[in-house]
Amino acid sequence: MHRWFAQVDIDSGQRDRLTTAEREELSRLKRELRVVREERDVLAKAIAFFTKDTSW
Repeated sequence: MHRWFAQVDIDSGQRDRLTTAEREELSRLKRELRVVREERDVLAKAIAFFTKDTSW
């Protein structure tokens, strides 16, 4: 209960911490960043695979 009341104070501007909306956005951005990094890694591996020297 204490955390809930503390979060109400934060959301109403009575305390300096992340609001509920800011926490949700931060979580969403962290998930998005993780996905983008995974996609980047896959693309880097694909580029490395397809640019190997294939001389016979």
